[in-house]
Amino acid sequence: MIRDTIKSAQVESMKAGDKDRLAAVRLILAKLKDRDIELRTASNVPDDDTVVVEVLQKMVKQRRESIDMFKSGGRDELAAKEQAELDVIETFLPAQLSEDETRAAIEGIKAEIGAESVKDMGKVMAVLKERHGAVIDMSKASGLVKAALS
Repeated sequence: MIRDTIKSAQVESMKAGDKDRLAAVRLILAKLKDRDIELRTASNVPDDDTVVVEVLQKMVKQRRESIDMFKSGGRDELAAKEQAELDVIETFLPAQLSEDETRAAIEGIKAEIGAESVKDMGKVMAVLKERHGAVIDMSKASGLVKAALS
């Protein structure tokens, strides 16, 4: 399980004295704890790896947005800090599909459900997320789906 890998990375970081990695791993664990608390009242709880991947993907998206803002604002030291956190977070995510593999998945789904225009984008995105949500960056996939349906 991904959660166990993250916990063992925390212990390894402590033993190695790697403060930056330890801080990032603790941040991940804190976000996971917050998500666990949110899910206590939920009626249908997804499996643990699904929850962990969702949290990690959200954190990756936040870091990428922050990096862009810091770079445009001339704050390269803060962008570097965010990039270091992003690198740690990405080590725990499952391997992402390449752009070609993503395009192939989109074309398969498009043919399967008979999508022909941009009006069908929501349907394609829903199936894509259901089948490949853990291994595709959905923000990039959105642009690829739009291009495929145009």
